[in-house]
Amino acid sequence: MKIRKAKIPDIKDIQKLINEFARKEAMIPRSINELYENIRDFFVFEDSGKIMGVCALHVLWEDLAEIRSLAVNKEHQRMGIGRNLVKRCLNDARTLGIKRVFVLTYQPLFFKKLNFMDIDKSALPQKIWGDCIRCPKFPECDEHALILNLKD
Repeated sequence: MKIRKAKIPDIKDIQKLINEFARKEAMIPRSINELYENIRDFFVFEDSGKIMGVCALHVLWEDLAEIRSLAVNKEHQRMGIGRNLVKRCLNDARTLGIKRVFVLTYQPLFFKKLNFMDIDKSALPQKIWGDCIRCPKFPECDEHALILNLKD
């Protein structure tokens, strides 16, 4: 079992995992094209050669990044995989010099346990005018926005 950067052969498994949750309206679906274009954002949790979890760190601005597409195979939930994937993304953010990391989620308590704090979505204009405006739920988004200020 290990967390590693995603590779090209992982894309179809990543998409399958993400879009299983998207069909339940638990996250935004991702196209194959979008995943290839953003492969360097993704980390995967691999066990015996199979992708059991995925999470991405997407940089939006010089001091701001987003944790996105966090998904863990149903049979492997509540085992710390999601938490470890998020921590890996946060370490990546620190390495890059990112000061703030946010998330839009339907699971705010999960992120609050990792010290994320509530924030108003209007404080994230890079996200709102970049991705959210394309969402069918815009502007009536029902996700929770949370942010974490990283220490050096």
